[in-house]
Amino acid sequence: MDNNEEREEYKEEYSVFLRQLEHRKSEDTSLAKTVFIILLTTVIVGFIILFTSGSETKIKNIFGENSPISKFFISLNQKKQESPGFVSIFGSRKNILLLGVDSNGSKTDPWRGTRSDTIILMNVDLKTKSINAISIPRDSKVYIADDKGVQKINSAHALGGVRLTKKTIEQTFGVKINKYIVVSDDAVENVIDVLGGLPIYVEKDLNYDDNAGNLHVHLRKGNRELTGRQAVGYLRFRHDGLGDIGRTQRQQWFLKSLLEKVQTPEVIAKVPELVEIANKYIKTDLSPYELTQYALMMKNIDVNKIEVATLPGRPNKKGSLSYWILDPEKTQEVIDRLIYRDVKKMDRVDLKAGLVYNPEKEQEALLIKEKLKEQGIEVICERKNSTSRSLFIANSNDITNRFYNDLTEKIPELANKQFVYDANKFYCPKSDFIITVPTKTK
Repeated sequence: MDNNEEREEYKEEYSVFLRQLEHRKSEDTSLAKTVFIILLTTVIVGFIILFTSGSETKIKNIFGENSPISKFFISLNQKKQESPGFVSIFGSRKNILLLGVDSNGSKTDPWRGTRSDTIILMNVDLKTKSINAISIPRDSKVYIADDKGVQKINSAHALGGVRLTKKTIEQTFGVKINKYIVVSDDAVENVIDVLGGLPIYVEKDLNYDDNAGNLHVHLRKGNRELTGRQAVGYLRFRHDGLGDIGRTQRQQWFLKSLLEKVQTPEVIAKVPELVEIANKYIKTDLSPYELTQYALMMKNIDVNKIEVATLPGRPNKKGSLSYWILDPEKTQEVIDRLIYRDVKKMDRVDLKAGLVYNPEKEQEALLIKEKLKEQGIEVICERKNSTSRSLFIANSNDITNRFYNDLTEKIPELANKQFVYDANKFYCPKSDFIITVPTKTK
């Protein structure tokens, strides 16, 4: 299917989204855990395939000669050998809905009677081996499908499980969801403990106690090795100036650290325990074969090449309720860019940049500024703060991962930054992109 045919296929889906936006625009006027969910399931399957190299002996040594798990993976390896090139069976791109749910320590059915703390829509392209991820703030004010009324989007899971959540997202944003993965917070805690902890840089002191919600967060700023329980608290914390958006950012930073952790051979020794956790705490309609395909693709994924974005909008409070009011036009831009991959070809020469840097890194920032000038790029705003993340933030739809990669070849100091698309243009509204220069972090 060529690009024109593919675009025509999506037109009907777009119309649904546009009708929803027009309706909501008038009424509303008055973002690993992130990818942890798909990583957990794919890593469990993928590392077995990758590190056993199809060896029946190695598989039997790990799981036992006649165990069901051994028989399953031996069968899967045989299918792989029978299929030259291990060609994908699902076409080029697929949308996968990732949900993280929490029962707050209650006996509620985690697959239906719980709200979703994490909502991520991933667009995975096996052909180009690339991933885009959109974090949907859980407080987003939307119309819940099946006539459930206007509520926060995270209530859809409590009202109708993954089916209602999927339907609500499809109707609201005009996208088709092909597969889903749901994971409970218990999985996060258990997996991080099995992995021996997770190194992560905590950007500021985090302190909060909620006895009713069984949430206790006490983390100090700096490089930390988080336990499973601490990781859950880190992901759920939202009691600062950024609220739900701050939590979405921490989920994305969690992804970066988790990817680095699970891409090590030592994980293979943990596979039996991870399989047990997955069976208990994860629900998905992805087949084992599909999981293996994604795992094989992800073994060489550079976390900095995963393009992430949070749906743009503004906070709004009604009584005791806090909402995230989505911006219709900017939300459409994010959907176009990350789901439909509708990105214009770069033909501009008047690019403008912003610099956000830690005062300790002023000399490095000035060097980058000078090198940008040599490339004909004007730095129109500079901001000193205690930034702790190394980011390349695209504000304009012209700025793509390809542009960033080309720029790093000319300016090596820009390498290894996480690529983020920010339609809100939070830091420097008139710039096309922003570079952050932090102090050295884990």
